[in-house]
Amino acid sequence: MAVVLGTSAGFVTVAPTADPTGTAGGNFDNGAVVQKDTSPATAAKIIEVGWYAGLATQAADFEVGLYDASGAVVPGEAGVLLFVSGANAKGTTEGWKVVTVDWTISASTVYWLGVHCADTSTATPIDYTTTGGPGFDLVVPKTSLTDPFGGGAIFDADGVVALYAVWEAAAAGGQPPRSMHQFRQRRAA
Repeated sequence: MAVVLGTSAGFVTVAPTADPTGTAGGNFDNGAVVQKDTSPATAAKIIEVGWYAGLATQAADFEVGLYDASGAVVPGEAGVLLFVSGANAKGTTEGWKVVTVDWTISASTVYWLGVHCADTSTATPIDYTTTGGPGFDLVVPKTSLTDPFGGGAIFDADGVVALYAVWEAAAAGGQPPRSMHQFRQRRAA
């Protein structure tokens, strides 16, 4: 498996489990990386976000987030941090680092998916490839996923990092219910 948009990066329907065999670089401990992708035509929410730590390193927390593109080349220009999930334990092993989320999104919309990793004494890499992707930005040092991101010129215009979001389509009849009360109202109708 390689780092491929729609399989081990960007919006996916099934979380990857294998090593994406990208370059274990893009060291971003004490930094953050964001990647651009367009949500699928039937997407209504993100239920999981994950990234691939290319090497075993010291324990640290990480956070994942989602930025609105707002026509921006990079999220620092106009993007707003829509969602963030912080203080997730990275552990010390190489492999996929996963967070369960419940983020409502719009279909066919450009977003920037982001991840930040706290500082580790040896460099923590995220797997990547320099071709076949929508581009990504990397900022080091950075202490969190800030609002806005605060990037500069895009780091790699056609690269792709092993950073994914599992999405779900809207339930039959529209958006998924947001509360048990709405569920009962839809069921009674």
